[in-house]
Amino acid sequence: MLSASEAAKQAVRHVTDMTGRDAEGVVGIERTGDGWQVTVEIVETHRIPDSADILAIYETQVDDEGELVAYRRASRYARGRVERS
Repeated sequence: MLSASEAAKQAVRHVTDMTGRDAEGVVGIERTGDGWQVTVEIVETHRIPDSADILAIYETQVDDEGELVAYRRASRYARGRVERS
């Protein structure tokens, strides 16, 4: 069975391979019945200054062997944007 940290590494690798973009990091991980749901933050557009970068959240699912089952872009936003609840 895949550990949480290994699932996160695999999800980042898969998303960067699929998008060709740099990952900022993992912002969420949750065990599912047959694998892991991992939320990865990606730099979609580099801008100058860096504070103007456009980031995206990708939701992924990896199985217990670390293989990508599904992924989708959930949202896009400017770096430093604060979400209101």
